[in-house]
Amino acid sequence: MSFIRSRYIYFAVLLGGLSIPLVYRSYIPGIWQAATTQETTKAASIMSDSSHLNSPSRMPVYFLGIGGPNSVENTDHPAYAKLAEVGREITTRVKPKAVVVFSAHWQGGLSKIQINTAEQTDIIYDFYGFPPHYYEYKYPNKGSPEVAEKVIEKLSIAGIEVQGVKRGLDHGVWAGFVVAFDPKKNPLNVPIVQVSLYNNDDSDQHYRMGQALESLRDEGILIIGAGMAVHNLRDFRATRGTGQTMPYTFSFDEALKESATAKPEERQAKMSALIRRSDARKAHPTLEHILPIHVCAGAAGSDLGEQLWTFPEGSLSFSQYRFGKVAAA
Repeated sequence: MSFIRSRYIYFAVLLGGLSIPLVYRSYIPGIWQAATTQETTKAASIMSDSSHLNSPSRMPVYFLGIGGPNSVENTDHPAYAKLAEVGREITTRVKPKAVVVFSAHWQGGLSKIQINTAEQTDIIYDFYGFPPHYYEYKYPNKGSPEVAEKVIEKLSIAGIEVQGVKRGLDHGVWAGFVVAFDPKKNPLNVPIVQVSLYNNDDSDQHYRMGQALESLRDEGILIIGAGMAVHNLRDFRATRGTGQTMPYTFSFDEALKESATAKPEERQAKMSALIRRSDARKAHPTLEHILPIHVCAGAAGSDLGEQLWTFPEGSLSFSQYRFGKVAAA
């Protein structure tokens, strides 16, 4: 697992220290775990057959603010209910045939993208310092070599180097999906294919990757970016318990909204300028949590972006965006 250790160990330990006071108050052993092998097998079987879904002709694109592993148990946090709400929108109204997801916690090479091409994988416990039961969570999921091949083809046509690998879902995906797509209450039941970010800070390069994948939306494939609108764990620890929200949390969150909801012909330039703001490196000391929305904005094409919800807190901001429309209920 060396490919996920380099950047996140320090931050994950900090987050673990922040989360421990929260996690013990509401934990019920086994919650969100697949109760039996039979249930897991049934879920996998449903995922393998998505022909029963009536997808709109063009999928929207979502950016979801997903916190750390403690998100699965922090049920009192406002982000929990909102993430579950957008999950229900996706399962009941969007009804994708498959999901392609980009997480803050997987970076490929400087100029190479990696993609999980396996059908059967497990989840990855890419975090440290949490109570033991966090390493027992399960999230039933299934990949799709066919969808992965579509992604590879579209990226290759765009001149993007891509490598197929076998890799499970990291916590940047499954911790949020447990909330949005609870396996018992609101199962997603479609294949999930995770694609890496680049291992660089070039937001335009990530935007162009999204552009290369836009046509997936016409094939019933939903693109989701999983990250955070503002993400500074060092300052979050320093301000814990004070009730203080950092000024840059508000200013960068608002600037992101202005950029992501700009006219499509202006959006790329505004998203690029966002990273050069004076408060950008305060909001994001490293950029991996904001880059997924650059992929989403690129995949949006001519569709407008909309901020569905935001919640600045300390030195974090939990935001949800949707690009494009959803069919009427």
